[in-house]
Amino acid sequence: MSEAILIVGCGSIGERHLRCFQRAGQVEVTACDANPALLGRVAAQYGVAGFGDFHSALAARRYDGVVICTPAHTHMDLAIAALGHGAGVFVEKPLGTSLAKVNELREAAAKSGRFTAVAYVYHLMPWIRGARDFLRGGEMGRPLHASVVAGQHFPTFRPAYREIYYARHESGGGAIQDALTHVANAVEWLIGPTSRVFCDAGHQSLEGVTVEDTVNVTARNGGALVSYALNQFQAPNEMTLQIHCEGGSVRVEGHEQRWSAFRRGADGWEHHKAAPLERDDLFIAQARAFLDGLGGQPTALSTIDEAAQTLRFNLAALESARTGKAVEIP
Repeated sequence: MSEAILIVGCGSIGERHLRCFQRAGQVEVTACDANPALLGRVAAQYGVAGFGDFHSALAARRYDGVVICTPAHTHMDLAIAALGHGAGVFVEKPLGTSLAKVNELREAAAKSGRFTAVAYVYHLMPWIRGARDFLRGGEMGRPLHASVVAGQHFPTFRPAYREIYYARHESGGGAIQDALTHVANAVEWLIGPTSRVFCDAGHQSLEGVTVEDTVNVTARNGGALVSYALNQFQAPNEMTLQIHCEGGSVRVEGHEQRWSAFRRGADGWEHHKAAPLERDDLFIAQARAFLDGLGGQPTALSTIDEAAQTLRFNLAALESARTGKAVEIP
């Protein structure tokens, strides 16, 4: 029997989710978007039913899952409504732009008993998962220091960045909420939650917006010191994460699709390279993981609580960049 999935928001990431859910298995997809021209194109291109209003879409039929791909400040209200409908919920990152409705979302999820997750796609990357499994094995001991250097030419991947959510912090825009949140969530998944953030951020290059496109962060994740250096204008699309532990080091290179270990006393790095993957492959795997979750199977997807912790990181980084002071995260 096919699963009924409603995609809410058919912009760049919503359209990607739509086509990847179609390729993930026995799925009947419905599209929803307030832009009539966009909705019409997507519905025709992918052969799906379309609704211009979210509540009309919910009233029209039952859905097994609702995938929320609208601007971040709308995520939790839509998720709460979808849970009330009886559907499982898959929310695009970040979870929101405020902590105000996190507890209400938790309560709605608990009341419905339906599966909920947040689309931090790094959780599906074999090179991230391999590094996590290795670290959790305990051979390397406690993480003591981590560093991330990352960036890409954002206009290549999101040519319409000036006209979408990215242009305003209030809708989830800027490098902190758009890009840094991915790697911060991954680091928290690997070594534990962030407890302190000091952030310097600025607008260095991207034309047509004033939000930050460059970020430097120093943080503490429990007993580990962590640094992030990220921008959204450099030519290469690269991400390198290093975690240095009591017994050696672990490196993740996203652009090489591999993770590596360097044990103390060894002569060099031991590399573990994943089979080549295209960008949609990760989102198809993510869609299948959500379908597994709807069926009661365990998944590696980010939980609401993990995403809420990363939302605290986002808000602390924004506050620190604004005030010039370090921010503690309870």
